[in-house]
Amino acid sequence: MVRLDNNGGFIDEWCTLVNPERDLGPQHIHGITAAEARRSPRFGEIAGDLGRRLAGRLVVGHNVSFDLRFLAAEFGERVPLDATTGLCTMRLSDRYLTTTGRSLAMCCQAAGVPLDNAHSALHDARATAELFGHLLRIVADPRPWLRQWQDVASRSWPALPESTGKEVRRGTPADRGHFLARLVDGLPKISHSPGADGYLAVVDRALLDRHLSTTEQDELVRTAQDVGLTRGDTTDLHQRYLVALAMRAWADEVVTDVEVADLRLVASLLGLPAGEVDTALSTARQLVKLGHRSSDEFRLRHGDSVVFTGQMRLSREEWVERAQQAGLGVHNTVTKTTRLVVAADPDSLSGKAKKAHTYRIPIITEDAFESFISHSLRRA
Repeated sequence: MVRLDNNGGFIDEWCTLVNPERDLGPQHIHGITAAEARRSPRFGEIAGDLGRRLAGRLVVGHNVSFDLRFLAAEFGERVPLDATTGLCTMRLSDRYLTTTGRSLAMCCQAAGVPLDNAHSALHDARATAELFGHLLRIVADPRPWLRQWQDVASRSWPALPESTGKEVRRGTPADRGHFLARLVDGLPKISHSPGADGYLAVVDRALLDRHLSTTEQDELVRTAQDVGLTRGDTTDLHQRYLVALAMRAWADEVVTDVEVADLRLVASLLGLPAGEVDTALSTARQLVKLGHRSSDEFRLRHGDSVVFTGQMRLSREEWVERAQQAGLGVHNTVTKTTRLVVAADPDSLSGKAKKAHTYRIPIITEDAFESFISHSLRRA
């Protein structure tokens, strides 16, 4: 939102992402990640701020009826927002400018207004404000929207609650540091806590694709807090997990460069120093020699059920075909028997992703899925 005075002069601007609590659609077009959306306020949490900025003002937008329908739906019937409260720069440009198209870009071009970063809400709002400012300068008094503006200014708005959410702009760094930093330090360490196995199960599921999404980090922190693990406890458990992976690497008595690189990646994701990999490999080798066995590695097997969600790098049809050729069953809904959910964005807000979290089904990237169908099934 960009606010202007009666003469088109700049007053201020306001912008935030909003968590839609659903899949984000074509992220490659709008550039908003699910991680950003997850930490953004829901509409109800910023409705107060937004409403107070709208109250008594004429809403100007390009194809403004589209925006007003969304605002009216979110606010509900209690606020006076309808088609009569908006002024459309698309229609005004068609009337007062010489332009060959209706798009914001074409109208801005006709008015000599620069438009950068198209499809960014704030940049579009700035361009629309400049376009309207140009129209204010060329439309003679009395302007045809004067009565409309007076009507809007006289409408009363209901009292709105104070906003409880913080504004989040696209591209703003999360600035949260490593997820371990959110756990308290404490002594003594409880490496054999009753909740240790549950926490390690979450680690194993989260690291299946060697990527820790924001959602998975939050789940790890929440799980550790629920079972009373301190930061020291989780560090011990991460070291134990790294040793278990190293034991898998030693199972054939040869540790390859690829396996070492994988261990280093896991150590980094778990907040362990690089030197822990050498320690884990040494410990694991001794354990394997003594006859200890590593836990079973996750594998896809013929007949396993997978579900896809989001707009991926490859078309949905292509992924379905490749999965079926590998002997997997592809379904449109997530059930308790689903083996994997493959997501365009592991932080997906889709209904499928939400159900997968409820059933504790791993959500992995399409790159990880490609690796699984080319390696896990071949070994099965």
